[in-house]
Amino acid sequence: MSYFFSKEHEWVKVSGTTGTVGISEHAAHELGDVTFVELPQVGKVVKQFGGLAAIESVKAASDIYAPVSGKVIAINETLENTPEVVNESAEESGWICVIEMSDPSEVEQLMTKEAYDAYLKGL
Repeated sequence: MSYFFSKEHEWVKVSGTTGTVGISEHAAHELGDVTFVELPQVGKVVKQFGGLAAIESVKAASDIYAPVSGKVIAINETLENTPEVVNESAEESGWICVIEMSDPSEVEQLMTKEAYDAYLKGL
C-alpha cells in the first residue's frame, strides 16, 4: 500500500484498484477541532481534483477534493457521529471514503509522502 498526497492536502492510500481517501495530518491541524464531516454518497462518481466531500471545524468550512477519479464504494460512517476522529487520526482511522479508481495511473500526478513533506516546508 502506498500513500499519495495532493497539494490540497488530501491523501489516498492505494491498494490494487481501490484508494482510501482522507485529509492530511497537516490539514487537520490547520482546521482545528473538526465539528462536522459531510460524507459523499456511496455510488457517487468523482473526477480527480473534483469536489468529493466537505469538512467543518471551529475555524472554517472546507471542501475535500478527490485525489483520484472513480466511484465511491464505502464511507467512514464513524465520522457522522464522531467527526473529531479526523483530528485524532487524520491519516488512519479518520479516513473519509474508499474510491474504486477508474484510472489508477492518476496517482502519478500526486506527491509521495516525502515530496509532500518537502512541499509543506515550502508553504
